[in-house]
Amino acid sequence: MEYQIRTARITDIERLVALSGEQLGGASAGQMDAADLLRQLVFLPHATVLVAERRRDIVGGAVLAIRPSVRAGGYVGTIDLLVVDPTGEPDAVAASLIEECVRSAANKGCASVEAPQPDDPAERARWERREFTEQGTYLRRSVAPAGRRR
Repeated sequence: MEYQIRTARITDIERLVALSGEQLGGASAGQMDAADLLRQLVFLPHATVLVAERRRDIVGGAVLAIRPSVRAGGYVGTIDLLVVDPTGEPDAVAASLIEECVRSAANKGCASVEAPQPDDPAERARWERREFTEQGTYLRRSVAPAGRRR
């Protein structure tokens, strides 16, 4: 099946929240709910919200946040959320979303990309196939910022 990865729009947020299930958690008093936060992230330059779409249906999504890090020697992209509809082609969709996050991070000048370490060994293997290695509680992959060679 064919699908495309694209930048999320405000109209995609409800489906992305529905796909994420409990990964986003609930809001407590004084905090924004997940949908409101994602709507804001769509417009921020230090974040990238992506969706995978097949036949106009959202089948996956990812959120990449950019932060400065002295230890990393520049900016670090963190993939805070990666969700995929399990009824489709979850491995292919997840791989495409991860690679698009890495490309976006490189374009924004990041030295590396990290993601929280998953508990599931199959999920960890998915990240390792994308060249992520274990670094404490995170999985990390070095990237060459756009305009520089590795």
